[in-house]
Amino acid sequence: MDRPPVWFLRQAWRYMAEYREVRKHHTLVEICKRPELAAEVTITAAEKLGVDAAIIFADLLLPLEPMGLDFEFVAGDGPVVHQPLRSVEAIDRLRTDRTGELEYVAQAIQKVAGHFGDALGMIGFIGAPFTLASYMIEGGGSRNYVHTKQMMYAEPAAWLRLLDKLFTVLLAYAKQQVDAGADVIQIFDSWVGSLSVEDYRDYVLPVTVRLVRAVQAMGVPVIYFGVDTASLLPAMRETGADVIGLDWRTPLDAGWRALDYSCAVQGNLDPITLFAPEPILETRVKQVLAQASGRPGHIFNLGHGIVPGTPVEHVQAVVKMVKAHAPKYAQVPSKIEAAHE
Repeated sequence: MDRPPVWFLRQAWRYMAEYREVRKHHTLVEICKRPELAAEVTITAAEKLGVDAAIIFADLLLPLEPMGLDFEFVAGDGPVVHQPLRSVEAIDRLRTDRTGELEYVAQAIQKVAGHFGDALGMIGFIGAPFTLASYMIEGGGSRNYVHTKQMMYAEPAAWLRLLDKLFTVLLAYAKQQVDAGADVIQIFDSWVGSLSVEDYRDYVLPVTVRLVRAVQAMGVPVIYFGVDTASLLPAMRETGADVIGLDWRTPLDAGWRALDYSCAVQGNLDPITLFAPEPILETRVKQVLAQASGRPGHIFNLGHGIVPGTPVEHVQAVVKMVKAHAPKYAQVPSKIEAAHE
């Protein structure tokens, strides 16, 4: 392929009419738990957009339920955990032996992988320990992550106990997905940008390294993605992930340089640019491609997920733009390099 592969975060979601039609009859969690529905929306989105990979339709918080922590999606508030973890006793009660209850995600992956064969890449995903822990402790999203950081600082033993339990569950969950046909596992550390570099290194990096290396040992590459992580990029590189996702706040060339070009990168068009008129959208797509400058190891993507109301035709247009323009930015080997090939 003479261009970067292209796919999108949240490419099967409620901006798409076909997904909204399914949602008329089923909740988000119901779709996740019914492999035929999860496979259907995953396949429909990948085919409609013409992307190079399908990412399974699921939700980061699915592992909470078999661990004994119920949650629900509340309109306007997003996911809500009604009994957040605020004590060592609550953490000790969490289960790690019921990951088999998540097999419905693997079954959906198997259906999608069987449908596409070798035509498209199949991406599975899991939440990262910090991000899932923050949901469990805060009870949902948060601006400041006060309760999470209080536990990190004041009860480090409890914090480590929680991370260990999450590691156990997430590793088994990732293995289910790989065994079912996932070619890549993306680890979403959505809220890790709330941490300072020092806190990330002290409280989050060690368990993330363990998880990344353990998933790689299954024979698949790992994409590691977080939001608002410009200051964390060199530390995130220490996880050993094969690909680091870059959000839209960091110019792609600057982000890649911060990683010392030692891994591949994914990104990083601002998802709100998808609302712009096509000439502006095309300019921004070309700018991302120019910043990648044809260097091998770039996956074209957004810097976060597609948002509701995004025009589907603009998402389709971006795929066509990448396919049309990316070859123009391919690096041409120098005469010396060519002589040694």
